[in-house]
Amino acid sequence: MKRLFDHTPNLKHNTMLRLCYGMGLRVSELVGLKVADIDSRNMQVHIRRAKGKKDRYVNLPKSILDQLRGYFKVYRPKEYLFEGQYGGAYTTRSAQAVFKQAMKAAGINKQIGIHGLRHSYATHLMEAGTDIGHIQKLLGHEKIETTLIYAQVTNREVRKVKSPLDSL
Repeated sequence: MKRLFDHTPNLKHNTMLRLCYGMGLRVSELVGLKVADIDSRNMQVHIRRAKGKKDRYVNLPKSILDQLRGYFKVYRPKEYLFEGQYGGAYTTRSAQAVFKQAMKAAGINKQIGIHGLRHSYATHLMEAGTDIGHIQKLLGHEKIETTLIYAQVTNREVRKVKSPLDSL
């Protein structure tokens, strides 16, 4: 992830990718974000009418706050957080292109789309020990089985789990 961000010098593009990964967003949720959805006081972002037409709140990463404020000062978005060059919401196709260019610039040759950032978010949270129920809520999944598909635990992580017998 760090290499991907380090090879994305454009402020708008870098902010888009960081938010997509940092909040586990679908590309449609990313481009649908409105300025009014960002609550930096409570460090929350309102995701409106996501898949299944449901709303949810996700945590705004503290590490992005200064960059997000800098982005606001430079780009001055009016309605949508990420606007196209002629106004209106950035397109999902453009966001995908930003991701593909960042992957190429970083020398990452995996055949994945921007949705891979969402997969990485869930997997990294799970590897860090985050409760699967919390991950489910953050991703906006109705069924836990869906979350388990995203949160693919590596065998390396499974091997770290200690038996309760070892703690006696």
